[in-house]
Amino acid sequence: MRYAETGFNLEVDLTRGSVERVPTDPRLTAHHLGGLGTNAKLFWDRVPPEVSHFDPENLLIFGTGLLVGTPAPGCNRTVVSCISPQTRLFAFSMMGGFWGPELKHAGYDKLVVRGRSPEPVYLWIRDDRVEIREARHLKGLGSLETAEAIRQELGEPHAQVASIGLAGENRVFFASIEQGKSSASRCGVGAVMGDKNLKAVAVRGSKDVYIAKPAEFLEMCNEALAFIKVRAKSPIPGVMPILAGLGSPQEMAIHDEKWHTENFAWGNARVRRKGFWTKDVAEQWTGTMETMRTRLLSCHNCPMKCGAAISVDTRLCSYMMKCFSKLTYTMGAFSDLDFGLRIAQKATEHGVDAFSAPQTMAFALELLEAGILTDADFPGMPADNEGRFYWLLDRIVRREGIGDVLADGTYWAAQRIGKGAEAFAHNNIKKTEQLPLKLGMLNPIYFLMYCTGEKANITQIEGNYPQAPFATREEREAFVKDWPQVPDERFKEWFVEWELRGEKSIPQYPPPDATCEIVNWQEKMHYVDDATGMCAGLSSFPLKPPFHIHILPKLISSASGLDLDETGLNQVTKRNRTLVRANNLRRGLTREDEKPPEDHWKNRFPELEKQLLDEYYRFKGWNLDGVPTRETLAELDLGYVTEDLVKRGILKDEGAGVTP
Repeated sequence: MRYAETGFNLEVDLTRGSVERVPTDPRLTAHHLGGLGTNAKLFWDRVPPEVSHFDPENLLIFGTGLLVGTPAPGCNRTVVSCISPQTRLFAFSMMGGFWGPELKHAGYDKLVVRGRSPEPVYLWIRDDRVEIREARHLKGLGSLETAEAIRQELGEPHAQVASIGLAGENRVFFASIEQGKSSASRCGVGAVMGDKNLKAVAVRGSKDVYIAKPAEFLEMCNEALAFIKVRAKSPIPGVMPILAGLGSPQEMAIHDEKWHTENFAWGNARVRRKGFWTKDVAEQWTGTMETMRTRLLSCHNCPMKCGAAISVDTRLCSYMMKCFSKLTYTMGAFSDLDFGLRIAQKATEHGVDAFSAPQTMAFALELLEAGILTDADFPGMPADNEGRFYWLLDRIVRREGIGDVLADGTYWAAQRIGKGAEAFAHNNIKKTEQLPLKLGMLNPIYFLMYCTGEKANITQIEGNYPQAPFATREEREAFVKDWPQVPDERFKEWFVEWELRGEKSIPQYPPPDATCEIVNWQEKMHYVDDATGMCAGLSSFPLKPPFHIHILPKLISSASGLDLDETGLNQVTKRNRTLVRANNLRRGLTREDEKPPEDHWKNRFPELEKQLLDEYYRFKGWNLDGVPTRETLAELDLGYVTEDLVKRGILKDEGAGVTP
């Protein structure tokens, strides 16, 4: 018997119209756990670098984490993987909600989609019965409209539906996959789904997921729930309100947006607006949120309420919003929260990433102001700023006129436009748009996370270590007194010594060796979550979470029956991290790609930045080109990776091909 997992993947070939229930090798679970780890292995084995993002051979994998569908709080995450049209690299975008547990209870750990249907279709998965159903009548519907239409058609009000809108149908490079209570937004996974002519996947399951040691496992789950109650009454002092508790950043539950609105950049990530958050703005935005937020929402089997149902237009479905997407359209358009929530409803129906879409629209208007684009490129566009954003959104999702160019995102659009447009696509990391902080001084921890992270979203990299030092040593000492989540005592010492100003302040502190350890810890925690399906909001993202590196091995072992200790879990996460990187190296990733936007920090330190990157590569067991060494690959039982990288000339003899 397989524990915590079903032991089966569902393979669907849309070109042939075939469906197959495929048993999986338990040794892969021992090596990679599940979720992202086994997704990366499937891509390595089956998607060579010669396959492009819109080739039928590109896989679209919905991979549930190992603990999804179990009673573990917050374990509901699905990792959607494909070759990204934005980055041209191996992409993975996470979604929570209820879809992943439903797939697990239907009897599948993953849904693997290949090929391309000649006509629009959707999948209906009801335990062992799987149908590829005609979807021409759903073409053009919004993502949430599609889900409701499918539920009514099937007579299954509780079916969980992941679907795309117009953006996915038209292969917009930043199209998302929406599923009611969450979405897979980053890297254009919705565009790949649209390219396959797959409008939606509906699933309903009734099977059990078995636990190896149920009494031990449930005891740990109950301990975590008790800890969550304690933390709810004990917010972390000295940090911004959205980070004081657990869960994803609590944007929906709080009204104080002073920190984001005054530190994050507005428009095309250009302008900081110090002093923006006045009493009048606070009152106006609070009224908007109280009016449009109908209720707070949780994902499957989770006590946190990180999201909210937002209803602004009764002609459309209410939609779910969480985290910084509350502000992206508002700040991109230099508008207010009322506008931001209204346009976000339309954008959710169309199915676009709430980070990339507003940045692309702001980029277009900046090109217009600079004369690189002209009024002739925007026929009929309204004169007011908000109207222009609505107009651009409509053109982008339909790929009409200038929208066809902008639908490729700022990086690729700038290549097509030329005439100096490249300088305005200034906010890209691995060709993927972000909304970065525009701070004065380079932060070494964030520098490495931005440069080397392959998740294309900084909030999925940062985490358990505070983002900045507390103001006084007394506050820092008080914080570390109750901090069992750290890997060892050195992390406490580094934090206590970290100063806002002085010799031990950024950019010279933390020193490179400590910075590498901190970044590695945060990265490791996220890779555990991405393999198990644990929500980052209860593990890798908040300060002092219930699930951490000293507890997770026992939780995973009691659920799955694996004999896993802390050393073993570290090895698994290192293996998964290395395999993700290997997938991208053979798709062309180089050290040159590992840099933040040029104007991310006002003050830059090239020598320090090179030292940090060199030190991090050595720490990870990579050469100075960022390629894992033969020794590292052998240690991780990735000999097949060594053979391939050597054959392709990516992994050379020691001392060759190394950046001086």
